Amino acid sequence: MTSRRTATIVGLLFLTQTVAFIIAEQLVTGVLKRPDYLTGVSVDANPLTLGGLFAVTSGVAVVGIAVLLFPLLKPTSEPLALGYVCERVIELVLQVLFFLVVPLLMIAISNGLRDGTVDASTSQSLGPILKALHDLAIVVLYLVTSVGGTILAVLLYRSQLVPRWIAVLGLVGYPVLLVGCVLDMFEVTDVTKGAGLLAIAPGSLFELILPIWLLAKGFNSFGHPLAGKDAPQIVGQR
Repeated sequence: MTSRRTATIVGLLFLTQTVAFIIAEQLVTGVLKRPDYLTGVSVDANPLTLGGLFAVTSGVAVVGIAVLLFPLLKPTSEPLALGYVCERVIELVLQVLFFLVVPLLMIAISNGLRDGTVDASTSQSLGPILKALHDLAIVVLYLVTSVGGTILAVLLYRSQLVPRWIAVLGLVGYPVLLVGCVLDMFEVTDVTKGAGLLAIAPGSLFELILPIWLLAKGFNSFGHPLAGKDAPQIVGQR
């Protein structure tokens, strides 16, 4: 696969994972915001299931990004490139757990409430717990993403596969997100609303500009042996 085609696919995957995650979060939170939502989850099974599928799509996309970038990032630092792949796999596992397994559990509880196998008081006790678990899940996902994004930004800066100002945006944005997540865990701020959203902004800008650049320009051909037009021949020789 040529580096230009790789850049195009990576750019599309970045946009796919962003859009899919936003849709998944909107579908799930739309259910969680309803009062005593567990009693009606059986009716909302389709939005929850669809949200889970979008979340899995997002997770698969981020793993695909890491796998496709690995051959280009490996010459710069193989341990960091491998760490980036592992981090993205962890992110996929977390998205499956939080956005697919937990909603299925909610649906099962709701069905139990409807047919009488689960006591009605359970809805009042478990409802807030599951909602709090979802809020914590978002923070954990952002925390994991901040670590992986920082690794990617470091590798892009050192390899010069993209202009360094783009990499610098990631080097600034993801540590800011990391700090925001830590502050959220100590209940100093909330990264999902209000002023806490400022912690997400720089990293989100990086994840928007980078794929647009890759789709329009591809990878830089200088400063990296695998980024040029002769990449297929070089890989073949190895």
